[in-house]
Amino acid sequence: MDTFQIILICVLGVGACFLAFFLIKSFVVPKKIESIQRLLKQGKTTAAIKTAKAIIASDSRDYKAHYYLGKAYLADNKPELALMEFKTVGQNAVFDTMNIPEKEFRKLSSELYARFNHDDEALQEYLLLTKLEPTNAENFYNAAVLFEKKNKTDQALGYYNMAIKANKRFGKAYAALGMILYRSKQYGEAKKAIDHALSLSPDMFSFYYYLGKILKDSKDYAGAVNAFEKALRDPEFRQRSLIERGSCYMAANNVEKAVDEFDRAVKTSKDEGSKETLYARYFLAGCYEMQRKIDLAIVQWKKIAEKNKNFRDVSAKLVEYKDLQDNDSMKEYLTASEQPFGELCKSVAIKGLQCSPKDVNITKYGCKIIAVDAKNENWRNVRQQLVLLVFYRESDPIEEAVLRSLVDEIKKQNYVKGIVCTSSDFTRSAISFAESRPLELVGKEKLQQLLSKADI
Repeated sequence: MDTFQIILICVLGVGACFLAFFLIKSFVVPKKIESIQRLLKQGKTTAAIKTAKAIIASDSRDYKAHYYLGKAYLADNKPELALMEFKTVGQNAVFDTMNIPEKEFRKLSSELYARFNHDDEALQEYLLLTKLEPTNAENFYNAAVLFEKKNKTDQALGYYNMAIKANKRFGKAYAALGMILYRSKQYGEAKKAIDHALSLSPDMFSFYYYLGKILKDSKDYAGAVNAFEKALRDPEFRQRSLIERGSCYMAANNVEKAVDEFDRAVKTSKDEGSKETLYARYFLAGCYEMQRKIDLAIVQWKKIAEKNKNFRDVSAKLVEYKDLQDNDSMKEYLTASEQPFGELCKSVAIKGLQCSPKDVNITKYGCKIIAVDAKNENWRNVRQQLVLLVFYRESDPIEEAVLRSLVDEIKKQNYVKGIVCTSSDFTRSAISFAESRPLELVGKEKLQQLLSKADI
Protein backbone atom coordinates (compact mmCIF):
# COMPACT_ATOMS: atom_id res chain seq x y z
CA MET A 1 0.00 0.00 0.00
CA ASP A 2 1.60 3.23 -1.14
CA THR A 3 1.68 6.53 0.77
CA PHE A 4 -1.21 8.09 -1.18
CA GLN A 5 -3.56 5.27 -0.26
CA ILE A 6 -2.60 5.53 3.40
CA ILE A 7 -3.29 9.32 3.41
CA LEU A 8 -6.59 8.78 1.60
CA ILE A 9 -7.68 6.17 4.15
CA CYS A 10 -6.74 8.50 7.04
CA VAL A 11 -8.69 11.41 5.52
CA LEU A 12 -11.73 9.23 4.94
CA GLY A 13 -11.45 7.90 8.48
CA VAL A 14 -11.33 11.37 10.00
CA GLY A 15 -14.27 12.43 7.84
CA ALA A 16 -16.22 9.40 8.94
CA CYS A 17 -15.52 10.27 12.59
CA PHE A 18 -16.74 13.85 12.14
CA LEU A 19 -19.83 12.60 10.31
CA ALA A 20 -20.52 10.10 13.07
CA PHE A 21 -20.05 12.84 15.70
CA PHE A 22 -22.55 15.17 14.06
CA LEU A 23 -24.99 12.33 13.41
CA ILE A 24 -24.80 11.28 17.04
CA LYS A 25 -25.08 14.90 18.19
CA SER A 26 -28.06 15.57 15.95
CA PHE A 27 -29.75 12.52 17.43
CA VAL A 28 -28.68 12.81 21.08
CA VAL A 29 -29.08 16.60 21.66
CA PRO A 30 -32.73 16.74 20.50
CA LYS A 31 -33.34 13.80 22.83
CA LYS A 32 -31.79 15.78 25.68
CA ILE A 33 -33.88 18.85 24.81
CA GLU A 34 -36.97 16.65 24.77
CA SER A 35 -35.98 15.34 28.19
CA ILE A 36 -35.86 18.93 29.52
CA GLN A 37 -39.36 19.54 28.18
CA ARG A 38 -40.58 16.31 29.73
CA LEU A 39 -39.01 17.13 33.10
CA LEU A 40 -40.65 20.57 33.08
CA LYS A 41 -44.05 19.01 32.36
CA GLN A 42 -43.49 16.65 35.28
CA GLY A 43 -42.58 19.58 37.55
CA LYS A 44 -39.04 18.30 38.05
CA THR A 45 -37.41 21.73 37.70
CA THR A 46 -34.13 20.85 39.45
CA ALA A 47 -33.49 17.95 37.07
CA ALA A 48 -34.50 20.12 34.08
CA ILE A 49 -32.02 22.82 35.13
CA LYS A 50 -29.25 20.24 35.59
CA THR A 51 -29.87 18.71 32.14
CA ALA A 52 -29.98 22.11 30.39
CA LYS A 53 -26.74 23.18 32.07
CA ALA A 54 -25.05 19.96 30.96
CA ILE A 55 -26.01 20.62 27.32
CA ILE A 56 -24.75 24.23 27.55
CA ALA A 57 -21.49 23.05 29.14
CA SER A 58 -20.78 20.94 26.05
CA ASP A 59 -21.96 23.66 23.65
CA SER A 60 -22.44 27.23 24.98
CA ARG A 61 -24.02 28.27 21.67
CA ASP A 62 -26.93 25.88 22.00
CA TYR A 63 -29.47 28.66 22.39
CA LYS A 64 -32.40 26.29 22.49
CA ALA A 65 -30.90 24.83 25.67
CA HIS A 66 -30.48 28.39 27.00
CA TYR A 67 -34.15 29.01 26.26
CA TYR A 68 -35.33 25.93 28.14
CA LEU A 69 -32.95 26.68 30.99
CA GLY A 70 -34.66 30.07 31.24
CA LYS A 71 -38.07 28.37 31.35
CA ALA A 72 -36.78 25.99 34.03
CA TYR A 73 -35.58 28.93 36.13
CA LEU A 74 -39.01 30.52 35.77
CA ALA A 75 -40.66 27.32 36.95
CA ASP A 76 -38.21 27.28 39.87
CA ASN A 77 -39.21 30.86 40.80
CA LYS A 78 -35.85 32.35 39.83
CA PRO A 79 -36.91 35.13 37.42
CA GLU A 80 -33.58 37.00 37.55
CA LEU A 81 -31.68 33.93 36.29
CA ALA A 82 -34.40 33.27 33.70
CA LEU A 83 -33.99 36.81 32.36
CA MET A 84 -30.23 36.30 31.97
CA GLU A 85 -30.83 33.21 29.83
CA PHE A 86 -33.49 34.94 27.74
CA LYS A 87 -31.11 37.86 27.16
CA THR A 88 -28.54 35.40 25.80
CA VAL A 89 -31.14 33.88 23.49
CA GLY A 90 -32.46 37.24 22.31
CA GLN A 91 -28.99 38.57 21.52
CA ASN A 92 -27.78 35.51 19.60
CA ALA A 93 -30.53 33.15 18.44
CA VAL A 94 -31.78 32.88 14.86
CA PHE A 95 -35.33 31.69 15.48
CA ASP A 96 -36.06 30.46 11.96
CA THR A 97 -33.22 27.90 12.06
CA MET A 98 -33.09 26.91 15.72
CA ASN A 99 -36.66 25.73 16.21
CA ILE A 100 -37.19 28.04 19.21
CA PRO A 101 -40.86 29.12 19.60
CA GLU A 102 -40.42 32.86 19.01
CA LYS A 103 -43.91 34.01 20.08
CA GLU A 104 -43.65 32.19 23.39
CA PHE A 105 -40.11 33.49 23.92
CA ARG A 106 -41.09 37.12 23.20
CA LYS A 107 -44.04 36.92 25.58
CA LEU A 108 -41.97 35.52 28.43
CA SER A 109 -39.04 37.89 27.90
CA SER A 110 -41.29 40.97 27.57
CA GLU A 111 -42.99 40.11 30.86
CA LEU A 112 -39.62 39.67 32.58
CA TYR A 113 -38.19 42.90 31.20
CA ALA A 114 -41.29 44.78 32.35
CA ARG A 115 -41.17 43.08 35.75
CA PHE A 116 -37.62 44.32 36.37
CA ASN A 117 -38.32 47.80 34.93
CA HIS A 118 -36.20 47.35 31.80
CA ASP A 119 -38.71 49.46 29.89
CA ASP A 120 -36.76 49.92 26.66
CA GLU A 121 -36.16 46.18 26.25
CA ALA A 122 -39.75 45.34 27.21
CA LEU A 123 -41.07 47.84 24.67
CA GLN A 124 -38.90 46.36 21.94
CA GLU A 125 -40.29 42.89 22.70
CA TYR A 126 -43.90 44.10 22.68
CA LEU A 127 -43.38 45.89 19.36
CA LEU A 128 -42.01 42.66 17.86
CA LEU A 129 -45.04 40.82 19.24
CA THR A 130 -47.41 43.26 17.52
CA LYS A 131 -45.90 42.09 14.23
CA LEU A 132 -45.94 38.41 15.17
CA GLU A 133 -49.51 38.62 16.50
CA PRO A 134 -51.22 41.57 14.77
CA THR A 135 -54.65 40.55 16.10
CA ASN A 136 -53.60 40.35 19.78
CA ALA A 137 -54.78 43.56 21.45
CA GLU A 138 -52.75 42.95 24.62
CA ASN A 139 -49.46 43.48 22.78
CA PHE A 140 -50.55 46.87 21.43
CA TYR A 141 -51.89 47.81 24.87
CA ASN A 142 -48.67 46.87 26.68
CA ALA A 143 -46.60 48.83 24.16
CA ALA A 144 -48.90 51.84 24.69
CA VAL A 145 -48.47 51.63 28.47
CA LEU A 146 -44.69 51.78 28.09
CA PHE A 147 -44.88 54.67 25.61
CA GLU A 148 -47.05 56.52 28.12
CA LYS A 149 -44.56 55.76 30.90
CA LYS A 150 -41.87 57.37 28.74
CA ASN A 151 -44.13 60.47 28.32
CA LYS A 152 -44.60 59.73 24.61
CA THR A 153 -48.30 60.46 24.69
CA ASP A 154 -48.88 60.57 20.91
CA GLN A 155 -47.36 57.10 20.43
CA ALA A 156 -49.29 55.80 23.41
CA LEU A 157 -52.52 57.18 21.99
CA GLY A 158 -51.80 55.52 18.67
CA TYR A 159 -51.13 52.10 20.17
CA TYR A 160 -54.19 52.28 22.45
CA ASN A 161 -56.26 52.92 19.33
CA MET A 162 -54.55 49.97 17.59
CA ALA A 163 -55.44 47.80 20.58
CA ILE A 164 -59.08 48.85 20.22
CA LYS A 165 -58.92 48.19 16.47
CA ALA A 166 -57.62 44.68 17.19
CA ASN A 167 -60.34 44.10 19.79
CA LYS A 168 -63.38 46.41 19.88
CA ARG A 169 -64.33 45.04 23.30
CA PHE A 170 -60.97 45.67 24.96
CA GLY A 171 -62.06 47.67 28.01
CA LYS A 172 -58.57 48.42 29.39
CA ALA A 173 -57.63 50.34 26.24
CA TYR A 174 -60.76 52.52 26.46
CA ALA A 175 -59.98 53.22 30.14
CA ALA A 176 -56.39 54.17 29.30
CA LEU A 177 -57.61 56.47 26.52
CA GLY A 178 -59.98 58.05 29.04
CA MET A 179 -57.11 58.84 31.39
CA ILE A 180 -55.06 60.48 28.63
CA LEU A 181 -58.09 62.63 27.78
CA TYR A 182 -58.58 63.36 31.48
CA ARG A 183 -54.99 64.59 31.86
CA SER A 184 -55.49 66.87 28.87
CA LYS A 185 -58.59 68.25 30.67
CA GLN A 186 -61.03 66.90 28.06
CA TYR A 187 -63.36 65.74 30.82
CA GLY A 188 -66.43 65.12 28.68
CA GLU A 189 -64.60 62.86 26.21
CA ALA A 190 -62.69 61.21 29.04
CA LYS A 191 -65.91 60.28 30.82
CA LYS A 192 -67.35 58.80 27.61
CA ALA A 193 -64.29 56.58 27.22
CA ILE A 194 -64.39 55.40 30.84
CA ASP A 195 -68.14 54.81 30.71
CA HIS A 196 -67.63 52.68 27.58
CA ALA A 197 -64.83 50.74 29.31
CA LEU A 198 -67.18 50.01 32.22
CA SER A 199 -69.96 48.91 29.88
CA LEU A 200 -67.53 46.35 28.45
CA SER A 201 -65.91 45.33 31.74
CA PRO A 202 -68.21 46.21 34.68
CA ASP A 203 -66.16 44.06 37.05
CA MET A 204 -62.95 46.04 36.43
CA PHE A 205 -63.22 48.08 39.62
CA SER A 206 -60.04 50.02 38.85
CA PHE A 207 -61.99 51.79 36.08
CA TYR A 208 -64.25 53.31 38.75
CA TYR A 209 -61.20 54.99 40.27
CA TYR A 210 -60.56 56.80 36.99
CA LEU A 211 -64.24 57.67 36.70
CA GLY A 212 -64.11 59.10 40.22
CA LYS A 213 -61.13 61.30 39.30
CA ILE A 214 -63.03 62.72 36.33
CA LEU A 215 -66.20 63.36 38.35
CA LYS A 216 -64.20 64.94 41.17
CA ASP A 217 -62.48 67.40 38.83
CA SER A 218 -65.87 68.17 37.32
CA LYS A 219 -66.97 69.05 40.92
CA ASP A 220 -69.54 66.23 40.97
CA TYR A 221 -68.41 65.19 44.45
CA ALA A 222 -71.38 62.94 45.22
CA GLY A 223 -70.87 61.01 41.96
CA ALA A 224 -67.12 60.82 42.60
CA VAL A 225 -67.62 59.43 46.13
CA ASN A 226 -69.87 56.68 44.74
CA ALA A 227 -67.34 55.81 42.02
CA PHE A 228 -64.46 55.64 44.51
CA GLU A 229 -66.62 53.42 46.73
CA LYS A 230 -66.78 50.84 43.95
CA ALA A 231 -63.05 51.21 43.28
CA LEU A 232 -62.39 50.09 46.88
CA ARG A 233 -62.99 46.51 45.71
CA ASP A 234 -59.70 46.59 43.81
CA PRO A 235 -56.92 46.06 46.42
CA GLU A 236 -54.44 48.03 44.30
CA PHE A 237 -56.68 51.11 44.32
CA ARG A 238 -58.20 50.79 47.80
CA GLN A 239 -55.94 53.22 49.68
CA ARG A 240 -55.90 55.77 46.86
CA SER A 241 -59.70 55.60 46.61
CA LEU A 242 -60.08 56.27 50.33
CA ILE A 243 -57.80 59.32 50.03
CA GLU A 244 -59.81 60.59 47.06
CA ARG A 245 -63.09 60.09 48.94
CA GLY A 246 -61.67 62.10 51.82
CA SER A 247 -60.63 64.92 49.50
CA CYS A 248 -64.15 64.98 48.02
CA TYR A 249 -65.65 65.40 51.48
CA MET A 250 -63.13 68.17 52.22
CA ALA A 251 -64.12 69.96 49.01
CA ALA A 252 -67.76 69.66 50.12
CA ASN A 253 -66.84 71.08 53.58
CA ASN A 254 -67.75 67.84 55.34
CA VAL A 255 -64.66 67.59 57.52
CA GLU A 256 -65.97 64.86 59.83
CA LYS A 257 -66.52 62.41 56.97
CA ALA A 258 -63.17 63.42 55.46
CA VAL A 259 -61.49 62.46 58.74
CA ASP A 260 -63.14 59.03 58.63
CA GLU A 261 -61.89 58.37 55.08
CA PHE A 262 -58.32 59.56 55.68
CA ASP A 263 -58.18 57.54 58.91
CA ARG A 264 -59.31 54.44 56.99
CA ALA A 265 -56.64 55.15 54.36
CA VAL A 266 -53.95 55.29 57.07
CA LYS A 267 -55.17 52.02 58.62
CA THR A 268 -55.21 50.36 55.19
CA SER A 269 -51.52 51.10 54.70
CA LYS A 270 -49.10 48.24 54.10
CA ASP A 271 -46.11 50.58 53.78
CA GLU A 272 -45.73 53.42 56.29
CA GLY A 273 -43.24 55.18 54.02
CA SER A 274 -45.30 55.04 50.83
CA LYS A 275 -46.39 58.25 49.13
CA GLU A 276 -50.05 57.33 49.56
CA THR A 277 -49.70 56.76 53.32
CA LEU A 278 -47.82 60.02 53.83
CA TYR A 279 -50.52 61.93 51.95
CA ALA A 280 -53.28 60.17 53.91
CA ARG A 281 -51.63 61.26 57.18
CA TYR A 282 -51.00 64.78 55.85
CA PHE A 283 -54.63 65.31 54.85
CA LEU A 284 -55.82 63.75 58.11
CA ALA A 285 -53.63 66.21 60.01
CA GLY A 286 -55.08 69.05 57.94
CA CYS A 287 -58.60 68.01 58.94
CA TYR A 288 -57.63 67.82 62.60
CA GLU A 289 -56.14 71.30 62.29
CA MET A 290 -59.42 72.58 60.85
CA GLN A 291 -61.27 70.96 63.76
CA ARG A 292 -58.84 72.62 66.20
CA LYS A 293 -57.63 69.18 67.32
CA ILE A 294 -54.04 70.32 67.11
CA ASP A 295 -52.64 67.61 69.40
CA LEU A 296 -53.97 64.94 67.01
CA ALA A 297 -52.62 66.85 64.01
CA ILE A 298 -49.16 67.00 65.60
CA VAL A 299 -49.19 63.21 66.07
CA GLN A 300 -49.73 62.77 62.32
CA TRP A 301 -47.09 65.37 61.35
CA LYS A 302 -44.55 63.67 63.60
CA LYS A 303 -45.22 60.28 62.02
CA ILE A 304 -44.77 61.79 58.57
CA ALA A 305 -41.51 63.45 59.62
CA GLU A 306 -40.17 60.09 60.87
CA LYS A 307 -40.44 58.74 57.31
CA ASN A 308 -39.76 61.91 55.32
CA LYS A 309 -38.78 65.10 57.16
CA ASN A 310 -38.94 67.10 53.92
CA PHE A 311 -42.52 66.11 53.08
CA ARG A 312 -44.39 69.26 52.02
CA ASP A 313 -44.62 71.77 54.93
CA VAL A 314 -44.61 69.25 57.78
CA SER A 315 -41.41 70.61 59.35
CA ALA A 316 -42.84 74.14 59.28
CA LYS A 317 -46.06 72.90 60.89
CA LEU A 318 -44.18 71.26 63.73
CA VAL A 319 -42.17 74.45 64.31
CA GLU A 320 -45.30 76.58 64.13
CA TYR A 321 -47.13 74.55 66.76
CA LYS A 322 -44.12 74.02 69.00
CA ASP A 323 -45.60 76.65 71.34
CA LEU A 324 -48.31 74.17 72.27
CA GLN A 325 -45.69 72.27 74.24
CA ASP A 326 -44.59 75.33 76.24
CA ASN A 327 -47.45 77.84 76.20
CA ASP A 328 -50.76 76.79 77.75
CA SER A 329 -52.52 80.03 76.83
CA MET A 330 -51.64 79.70 73.14
CA LYS A 331 -52.70 76.05 73.27
CA GLU A 332 -56.06 77.13 74.65
CA TYR A 333 -56.39 79.77 71.93
CA LEU A 334 -55.67 77.27 69.17
CA THR A 335 -57.65 74.29 70.45
CA ALA A 336 -60.70 75.74 72.24
CA SER A 337 -64.11 74.83 70.83
CA GLU A 338 -66.39 77.57 69.54
CA GLN A 339 -68.12 78.84 72.68
CA PRO A 340 -65.03 78.81 74.96
CA PHE A 341 -63.04 80.42 72.15
CA GLY A 342 -65.57 83.26 71.94
CA GLU A 343 -65.28 83.85 75.71
CA LEU A 344 -61.49 83.76 75.42
CA CYS A 345 -61.51 86.45 72.72
CA LYS A 346 -63.86 88.60 74.81
CA SER A 347 -61.41 88.36 77.71
CA VAL A 348 -58.53 89.43 75.44
CA ALA A 349 -60.64 92.36 74.19
CA ILE A 350 -61.46 93.54 77.70
CA LYS A 351 -58.21 92.89 79.60
CA GLY A 352 -55.65 93.00 76.82
CA LEU A 353 -57.02 95.57 74.37
CA GLN A 354 -59.16 97.61 76.81
CA CYS A 355 -62.25 97.34 74.65
CA SER A 356 -65.83 96.73 75.70
CA PRO A 357 -67.41 94.02 73.49
CA LYS A 358 -70.89 94.70 72.15
CA ASP A 359 -71.29 91.86 69.64
CA VAL A 360 -69.35 88.56 69.39
CA ASN A 361 -69.56 86.26 66.37
CA ILE A 362 -67.72 82.99 65.79
CA THR A 363 -66.42 82.65 62.22
CA LYS A 364 -64.90 79.77 60.27
CA TYR A 365 -61.46 81.33 60.71
CA GLY A 366 -61.84 82.46 64.36
CA CYS A 367 -63.89 85.24 65.93
CA LYS A 368 -65.15 88.74 65.09
CA ILE A 369 -66.05 91.28 67.81
CA ILE A 370 -67.61 94.73 67.55
CA ALA A 371 -66.45 96.70 70.59
CA VAL A 372 -66.26 100.16 72.10
CA ASP A 373 -62.77 101.57 72.62
CA ALA A 374 -62.66 101.97 76.42
CA LYS A 375 -59.37 103.91 76.19
CA ASN A 376 -61.25 106.84 74.66
CA GLU A 377 -62.18 109.14 77.56
CA ASN A 378 -65.17 110.45 75.64
CA TRP A 379 -66.60 107.04 74.75
CA ARG A 380 -69.79 107.78 76.74
CA ASN A 381 -70.40 111.02 74.85
CA VAL A 382 -73.01 111.42 72.11
CA ARG A 383 -71.81 108.61 69.87
CA GLN A 384 -69.75 105.61 70.81
CA GLN A 385 -66.71 104.96 68.66
CA LEU A 386 -66.76 101.34 67.55
CA VAL A 387 -63.75 99.15 66.86
CA LEU A 388 -63.64 95.98 64.78
CA LEU A 389 -61.66 93.18 66.47
CA VAL A 390 -60.84 90.13 64.35
CA PHE A 391 -59.18 87.01 65.74
CA TYR A 392 -57.63 84.43 63.41
CA ARG A 393 -56.32 80.99 64.36
CA GLU A 394 -55.30 79.70 60.96
CA SER A 395 -51.80 78.50 60.16
CA ASP A 396 -51.24 80.55 57.01
CA PRO A 397 -49.99 84.16 57.26
CA ILE A 398 -52.69 86.79 56.76
CA GLU A 399 -52.66 88.10 53.18
CA GLU A 400 -53.10 91.69 51.99
CA ALA A 401 -56.43 90.76 50.34
CA VAL A 402 -57.88 89.87 53.76
CA LEU A 403 -56.90 93.27 55.17
CA ARG A 404 -58.33 95.07 52.14
CA SER A 405 -61.68 93.40 52.77
CA LEU A 406 -61.57 94.43 56.44
CA VAL A 407 -60.76 98.04 55.53
CA ASP A 408 -63.79 98.09 53.23
CA GLU A 409 -65.96 96.83 56.11
CA ILE A 410 -64.48 99.44 58.49
CA LYS A 411 -65.30 102.25 56.08
CA LYS A 412 -68.77 100.93 55.32
CA GLN A 413 -69.71 100.58 59.01
CA ASN A 414 -67.91 103.77 60.10
CA TYR A 415 -65.72 101.95 62.61
CA VAL A 416 -62.86 103.92 64.11
CA LYS A 417 -60.32 101.21 63.33
CA GLY A 418 -59.69 97.51 63.12
CA ILE A 419 -57.44 95.32 65.26
CA VAL A 420 -56.38 92.06 63.60
CA CYS A 421 -54.99 89.31 65.86
CA THR A 422 -53.51 86.09 64.51
CA SER A 423 -51.71 83.04 65.88
CA SER A 424 -49.54 83.01 62.76
CA ASP A 425 -48.24 86.22 61.15
CA PHE A 426 -48.76 88.67 58.28
CA THR A 427 -47.25 88.70 54.80
CA ARG A 428 -44.93 91.57 53.88
CA SER A 429 -47.48 93.04 51.50
CA ALA A 430 -50.13 92.90 54.26
CA ILE A 431 -47.83 94.74 56.70
CA SER A 432 -47.04 97.38 54.09
CA PHE A 433 -50.74 97.84 53.29
CA ALA A 434 -51.69 98.31 56.96
CA GLU A 435 -49.14 101.08 57.55
CA SER A 436 -51.33 103.76 56.00
CA ARG A 437 -54.72 102.31 57.02
CA PRO A 438 -56.75 102.32 60.24
CA LEU A 439 -55.48 98.89 61.16
CA GLU A 440 -53.50 97.57 64.10
CA LEU A 441 -51.78 94.24 63.47
CA VAL A 442 -51.26 91.80 66.32
CA GLY A 443 -48.98 88.90 65.37
CA LYS A 444 -48.15 85.72 67.22
CA GLU A 445 -45.74 87.13 69.82
CA LYS A 446 -47.91 90.13 70.72
CA LEU A 447 -50.98 87.87 70.89
CA GLN A 448 -49.18 85.70 73.46
CA GLN A 449 -48.63 88.81 75.58
CA LEU A 450 -52.30 89.75 75.32
CA LEU A 451 -53.33 86.24 76.34
CA SER A 452 -51.10 86.55 79.40
CA LYS A 453 -52.70 89.89 80.30
CA ALA A 454 -56.11 88.26 79.99
CA ASP A 455 -55.00 85.56 82.45
CA ILE A 456 -55.57 82.79 79.93
